[in-house]
Amino acid sequence: MEVLNSIPVKLDLEAVIKQMNIRNKSETIVKSIQELIEIARPVANPKAIYEVSYIENRNEDSLHIGSVKFTSRVLRVNLDRVERVFPYVVTCGRELDEIGFPSDEFIKSYFLDQIKETVLVSARNYLEDYLKGNYALGQLSRMAPGSGSVHDWPIAQQEGLFSIFGGRAKVENLIGVKLTDRLMMIPVKSVSGIFFPTEIRFEACQLCPRKGCIGRRAPYDPDLVRKYKKAVL
Repeated sequence: MEVLNSIPVKLDLEAVIKQMNIRNKSETIVKSIQELIEIARPVANPKAIYEVSYIENRNEDSLHIGSVKFTSRVLRVNLDRVERVFPYVVTCGRELDEIGFPSDEFIKSYFLDQIKETVLVSARNYLEDYLKGNYALGQLSRMAPGSGSVHDWPIAQQEGLFSIFGGRAKVENLIGVKLTDRLMMIPVKSVSGIFFPTEIRFEACQLCPRKGCIGRRAPYDPDLVRKYKKAVL
């Protein structure tokens, strides 16, 4: 297990605007975002924790990662020919969460939320590059319990993922991410999941038919959905 608590932060206006997908960049909006960036940049301290784990006990719709059992047909199929995976938790950091505004300042709160998201995405990308460089890996894909796109890996298995790192209290102590009784993470701008090597990049969005999703990273692929339904050991 390794903790990354000195992740470099590249937080600039261009990155935040790209994250927000703003089309009408008025002078007022740009100025407001820039002011918030100047507040956030000095305190931003994203963190990550990961583990090197191995696959055991593959069944039709379940497998063990380390000693922890996960039930997900999609996960099992994706890891059919994989032996080593990298469970992780990444967060924008509590420091950004402690920046607050009066409840009636909705726009500033929204902009700050997007700044946190930008820091989080940057930190996750840093972890991915770190794994590739340190473990001589090529392309990586990732999956996360509770992902809206992968309905067969429920959020309830978040508990198992955290247990790989020693449990809730251990993760909170190491990187400041608290897992609530409803299995949500605080800070909210935190993500968990499993990185795994793959020849063909997998995106959970490929299994989701929902239209008009602003967070979509890949088009819906009905052929891929049928592949997972038919796959057998």
